[in-house]
Amino acid sequence: MSRTGRHFLQIPGPSPVPERVLRAMDMPVIDHRGPEFGVLGREVLEGCRAVFQTMGPVVIYPSSGTGAWEATIVNTLSSGDRVLMFETGHFATLWRQMAARWGIEVEFVPGDWRRGVDPEIVEAKLAEDRSRAIKAVMVVHNETSTGVTSRVAEVRRAIDRANHPALLLVDTISSLGSADFRHDEWGVDVTVSGSQKGLMLPPGLGFTAISEKARAASRINNLPRSYWDWEEMLKPNANGYFPYTPATNLLYGLREAIAMLLEEGLPEVFARHQRLAAATRAAVQGWGLEVLCREPSEYSPVLTAVVMPEGHDADAFRRIVLDDFDMSLGAGLSKLAGRIFRIGHLGECNELTLMGALSGVEMGLDAAGVPHQRGGVLAAMTSLRAGRDG
Repeated sequence: MSRTGRHFLQIPGPSPVPERVLRAMDMPVIDHRGPEFGVLGREVLEGCRAVFQTMGPVVIYPSSGTGAWEATIVNTLSSGDRVLMFETGHFATLWRQMAARWGIEVEFVPGDWRRGVDPEIVEAKLAEDRSRAIKAVMVVHNETSTGVTSRVAEVRRAIDRANHPALLLVDTISSLGSADFRHDEWGVDVTVSGSQKGLMLPPGLGFTAISEKARAASRINNLPRSYWDWEEMLKPNANGYFPYTPATNLLYGLREAIAMLLEEGLPEVFARHQRLAAATRAAVQGWGLEVLCREPSEYSPVLTAVVMPEGHDADAFRRIVLDDFDMSLGAGLSKLAGRIFRIGHLGECNELTLMGALSGVEMGLDAAGVPHQRGGVLAAMTSLRAGRDG
């Protein structure tokens, strides 16, 4: 079918790539051992520290976020180690499965996929661990599958109250650059991320921000690694280079994306995402539908997951929205398949883009015969106006 206008990509990542970033990547490939590349490498490594809000090193891999997950495990843990993880959604479950493949013993606290990590449970579990057998607490900051954000600063305080030496390892693949996250201030030991969401790049870069405590752990753990070895990366990184061929043109895009974030200002970026998220939830409430996340303090600024009314299939609704209005919405994953749809409002998204997306959802609800009330779009407009006035 021939279409006019642009496609609305409203999934919670990969997010649309801004024109500035696309133009920045449209460059000849350069010698990754030459002086011009050294300048680029130093610029992006320093810029990443600003985005992660850390004074420590950030390692950039030519990989997906899953690769950065693996790098975190193999650099900090040993086979047979115990870790504490929480069933907050699909991606926490996948990270657990990866840890198990490396022989890590995972204590997986069950959850209903509608709440984040409970800091009180973290404290209780660590207080019970008198032998200090738990080596790490592993947390997904923003569950892309559910629209729930865990309170990482409170998790850190819970670990400290228990006076426990466990590392704090945090996945920010869908939150970095969109939701407030402070690697140093919040006492995170490893922060994992990827390029294709809040950083507004195509997929292809994985990141780990590393504390001194995590780096010390990497010197004594026993899991094998070669490609993922932090120390092998950090040696040439000191001069802006990499031990193997980097994703040169993605790094050009990363430099531009970092510039965009810092020009707007990180506090302003986070506030914009909060305004868009609040407007989206106002629309959901206006339609008479239900937000999946049950805890207001854990609402995601990155995406909103919407529960479909009983007897209606979310995937059938998404197909109608795509066919009729050329808009992609996020699917429900694993046990939420067919039960929810997800609206992404991250990255370059602004108020007019969001209003177009919410109009498409409201038209789609009508076209699909999904029971709802009219007026969600108007409620979102009212929320945005109040957010600007406030």
